[in-house]
Amino acid sequence: MIVWINGPFGAGKTTTARELIELIPNSALFDPEVIGGALPHLLPPKHLAEVGDFQDLPIWRRLVIDTAAAMLAELGGTLVVPMTLLRQEYRDEIFGGLAARRIAVRHILLAPAETILRERIAHREIPDVPDGELRARQWSYDQIEPYRSALASWLTADAHLVDNGRLTPYQTAARIAEAVTSGEAPVSDIVQTPEPTAETLAAGVLLFDEHDRVLLVDPTYKAGWEFPGGVVEPGEAPARAGMREVTEETGIRLDDVPRLLVVDWEPPAPPGYGGLRLLFDGGRLDSARTGRLLLPGPELRDWRFVTEEEAADLLPPVRYERLRWALRARERGAALYLEAGIPTP
Repeated sequence: MIVWINGPFGAGKTTTARELIELIPNSALFDPEVIGGALPHLLPPKHLAEVGDFQDLPIWRRLVIDTAAAMLAELGGTLVVPMTLLRQEYRDEIFGGLAARRIAVRHILLAPAETILRERIAHREIPDVPDGELRARQWSYDQIEPYRSALASWLTADAHLVDNGRLTPYQTAARIAEAVTSGEAPVSDIVQTPEPTAETLAAGVLLFDEHDRVLLVDPTYKAGWEFPGGVVEPGEAPARAGMREVTEETGIRLDDVPRLLVVDWEPPAPPGYGGLRLLFDGGRLDSARTGRLLLPGPELRDWRFVTEEEAADLLPPVRYERLRWALRARERGAALYLEAGIPTP
């Protein structure tokens, strides 16, 4: 199990985590800041200079997941992780990656009042480097607005809130330990999608509105927008798998078996294995059926109908190419075979 202590900079996450490992038996501390500190030794300076925060680097998010899983495999018990996560897609990617490894995460949010937070930042000890104190404090102040925005939208959805404004780190840790032990702090319900161990066969279904815009969905368990669909189960017909996934994800039941548009071979790109990706034409939804679209449970964060041009800004490049050729196949009435999103002769 992981106890992830989230909160704004200055909320007291690390000091609370150090107290917490003394209260939860067989627990250990994992600070993802260590991963950030290692990246300058792993990546070229030019690559690092292109991002403002190491959290924006996919390698950081992947290493956090892999390191946490490795530590739990080595140590067992509970891992206490103090780390600010203010971008929903990063929280979803990390928690989803942990869930894929069957690791339960209890999400704790330290939420002192903003006045107390600013006071703590003002009196925080900063390393004695040229201009270091001024820049570090200003950077901490700059993170308050993103925290405020996250707090007003998604941050409290699955987190157990602890107002530690007037609590010592030990008192805060004691409250967290009690909430974890009693079950008051629930396990995050981000969907568990097992990581593939070999090439996979996946089926997606394109659904269109009355304006011929295509439906895209935003999964909580991985980065980027996607088509409704998923991995084909052993012994399952691909088109039927697509129909099943559409129902599970959107609540829409398709009456007819959808028509194949493209078969795309996705080459392996470590750590992914690749495989065959099929896209089917699920047809046009009238306004009544569109109005019944829903987001069941924690699997999807959002959905929207988009034009082909709008899809280019939402989908990863290869996935967009798959969509683009699927739309051409729909227009021509003939399925296409692709390799990495590119049609073969």
